[in-house]
Amino acid sequence: MTVPTLATSKGTLYLVPTPLDFGCDTQAPITDVLPQETLRVAASVTHWITENAKSTRAFLKRVDAHAPLAKTIQENTITELPREVHKKGDHTGSFDAKPLLQAAMAGHDVGLVSEAGMPAVADPGSSVVRAAHELGIRVVPLVGPVSLLLALAASGLNGQNFAFVGYLPQDGAARTQRLRELEGLATKHGQTQMFIETPYRNQALWDALVNGLQGNTRLARASGLTLATMQVHCKTVQAWRSAGKAQISGEPTVFLIGK
Repeated sequence: MTVPTLATSKGTLYLVPTPLDFGCDTQAPITDVLPQETLRVAASVTHWITENAKSTRAFLKRVDAHAPLAKTIQENTITELPREVHKKGDHTGSFDAKPLLQAAMAGHDVGLVSEAGMPAVADPGSSVVRAAHELGIRVVPLVGPVSLLLALAASGLNGQNFAFVGYLPQDGAARTQRLRELEGLATKHGQTQMFIETPYRNQALWDALVNGLQGNTRLARASGLTLATMQVHCKTVQAWRSAGKAQISGEPTVFLIGK
């Protein structure tokens, strides 16, 4: 008599948000930005797909202080996404993330995590989520901070029609051309445009925005989101010019233009 083999139930892919204070001089208490249920689920996960293993271990240490980990940090399996994925993006469909989900196919829950905020939103991870759907793995986003939505809500710009466009070109001429395109979308169609920059280049980008946009365009910046040092400001470009040259924070910042 042949004994039937029971099929292994697939695990769940959890999209685990992290605090937005990565790269900042100060940190917010993790319980201020992540609800207890998110911490509980994160503590239960022992297999991780991540942008950076070191920052994931630091995150797990913070979680462990409030929700004891199911396994020690050293016993957790942490797999980094290939470098080309988080340098060039994984939204084109050319990267096959299915091999990264072997643990989920074997019945283990897997956490997808980035260095700050929600993975797969302005961060790597969409290829992993896409692969999970193709493999029939349940995908569950957990509650936590999303910098783009916090910045948009606090800017006073159009929250009904908006777009995140990533990074602007570093080349001066190309950046000027791109800004003209985005300003046209913002002022003619009422679509708020959001973008980010590597923090040490925040000042150069801000100067280009203030000097290059039309005076009646509204320009906002949001930095240090969720921290005590958070700053969100929105004025017309002409008002920014009249206020004189601003010294821009080297913290992660979201920039927005609109009408």
